Amino acid sequence: MSASTVDLVVRNARVVTPAGTIHGGVACDDGVIVAVGADSTLPEGETDIDAGGNFCLPGLIDPHVHLGRRDLGYPEQLKIDFETETRGAIFGGVTTLFNFVEQEGHYVPDLDTFRELGEANSYADFGFHMVMSHAHHIDEIPDLAAAGVTSFKMFYNMYKYTDIDIEPCEADRVYRVLSQVSEIPGAVGMFHAENAELQKECEREARESGGYDLRAWADASPPEAEAMQIDQIGHLTRFTDADSYVVHISSEEGVAAAERWQEQGVRVSGETLVTFLANTVEDDLGVWGKVSPPLREPHHQEALWAAIRRGVIDHVGTDHIATSVEEHELGEGQHGPHFWDAPPGIQPGMEFLLPMMLTEGYNENRITMERLVEVCATNNAKRFGVYPQKGVIAEGSDADLVVVDTDATATIDDDFFHTREPRWSSVHGREVRGLATHTVVGGELAVREGELLVEKGGGSFLAR
Repeated sequence: MSASTVDLVVRNARVVTPAGTIHGGVACDDGVIVAVGADSTLPEGETDIDAGGNFCLPGLIDPHVHLGRRDLGYPEQLKIDFETETRGAIFGGVTTLFNFVEQEGHYVPDLDTFRELGEANSYADFGFHMVMSHAHHIDEIPDLAAAGVTSFKMFYNMYKYTDIDIEPCEADRVYRVLSQVSEIPGAVGMFHAENAELQKECEREARESGGYDLRAWADASPPEAEAMQIDQIGHLTRFTDADSYVVHISSEEGVAAAERWQEQGVRVSGETLVTFLANTVEDDLGVWGKVSPPLREPHHQEALWAAIRRGVIDHVGTDHIATSVEEHELGEGQHGPHFWDAPPGIQPGMEFLLPMMLTEGYNENRITMERLVEVCATNNAKRFGVYPQKGVIAEGSDADLVVVDTDATATIDDDFFHTREPRWSSVHGREVRGLATHTVVGGELAVREGELLVEKGGGSFLAR
C-alpha cells in the first residue's frame, strides 16, 4: 500500500456533514475518518466504494434497544441477541446502539460480563443504559458512572400494578436518581412516562367492553396518562437541575407537555419511535402492533412528525426487542382474546428504522435528509456522550458510514430481515422506498448490496 493510499474511500456521494450536504466523498484509515471533501481531493482506497451519486450518512445510532430479555435466560440471552440483532442492525445502517440492562441483582459486579458478551458477539458498537428497577440500583449510580455508564432509566410510575419484577417508582425515587444525575457531567435520567393509576382504571374499562384489539389497547393508556407523567418529570427535572429524556413519546398531548417544559428552559429531551411514525391504531396488526405506550390515531402521528421538524422531539429510536412469533403470540396467533396477555414490543426495529424514516419521512417530504441524520444519529450521539466520536461525518470521527439509495424499493417480509426472528414486524407487507446499499463499521465494509462481509465480535463498548 502506498503512502497515499488509505483503507477505504467512499466517493461520488452526497455526503451529509454538519456544514451541509456536499458532493464528494469520505476517506477512512485505521477506523477513523481522515478526509471529507471533493472526490479530486481524496486519496485512493484499498476498498473503493462508488456511491453512484447516492447519499452518504453517518451510521445511525439507536438509543433505545432491549437485548437479552431476562425472562428468556439472562445473561445467556444477551449473548444470543448481541449477535443476531446487531447483525440485522448493520444491514439497516445502524452502527451504534444503546441497550437497556435490567436485572434484580446489582449491576456493577456484572458490568464486565455484559461488556465482554457484547464485544465477543456484536457487529456494532454499543453502550448501556441501566434501569433503576430496584432501590439498590440507585446506590450504584456513582460506580456505574465511573465505569462509563451515565444514563439511568425509570418507569415512572408505570407497571406498579403488574407482576413484572420492577419495584414501584414514585417521586421519591425519581428525586434520588435525578439528584445524582445533576452532579455527574453528561448524565441523564430516562423515563417511561405513563400514569399507572389512570392506566389501570382505563384498562379495566377497556377489558370490560370486550375489546381485544389495538383500539382497546390504546383506550387502556390514553394520551393524558403520558402527558401528566411528563409534567411531573418536568417539575422534578427543574427542581433537581438535572437532564431528563422521555422515551417513546406517542401522543400530541405528550409532545405539548414536553414542549411546555422546554420553553421554560428545563432540560427535558423528547424521543419517539419509528413505529409511531410508521404505524397507527388503524393498522390491522393484532398483537404485532402491541407496544407500550400504544399506537394512536393518525393525528397523533402527524403531531410527532411536526414535533421532529420543530425540534421538540430531537431523537428517534426503535424499542427493538427480540421475541419469536410463538413467544409474542403466546402460541395463539396474531388475533384473539389472548391479546391482553401477549407481551408488548417491537421486532425487529433496528433493521427497519432507516427504511421507514426514508419512506415515511424523507420521501414524503416530512423531513429533510439533514434532519433525519440529526434525529437518528447526531443528536443521539450528543445526548449519550459519544459525540463527535459517533454521529457525524468529520475528520477524526469513527468511520461508521451508510450509503443510501433513496429510490431503491423492497417489500418488508420474512426475507427482508437478518435477525433472530424475521417472521413478524409492525411493518410486514409494507413497500419501502429508500434502503442502505453499503454499511461501513469502524472503517471496514461490513455490508455490501445485501451481503454480509464481516464476522461477529467487531463491536466495542462505549464508555462515556
